[in-house]
Amino acid sequence: MDIQDRTLEFGVRILKFADKLPKTQSGNVLARQLVRSGTSIGANMEEADGAATKRDFINKVIISRKEARETRYWLRLIKKAQIIYKEDNLDDLIQESHELMKILSSIANKARGSL
Repeated sequence: MDIQDRTLEFGVRILKFADKLPKTQSGNVLARQLVRSGTSIGANMEEADGAATKRDFINKVIISRKEARETRYWLRLIKKAQIIYKEDNLDDLIQESHELMKILSSIANKARGSL
């Protein structure tokens, strides 16, 4: 699975997870933030794929990495605040966001090395 497919799949998982958050004031805010950052990872990788220059490619990959980091934060906050209970998917999503951060860092570093 390439990075575009992996980030797309992650975005789908984030959308489904966000729909499980409680329909409370905090749940709605967290869902909105999570959906925004979690789907932005893949959107920015799609933009990176169509980048006009190497620098533009690197910039989009770095933005994707930042969005993955932000997504991990929201997921960890949901877990810490116990906003949702008995959701096995939460730890898997936290782990996947961390793995995506590492992969995206590697992609950016390799691209920088070829400048």
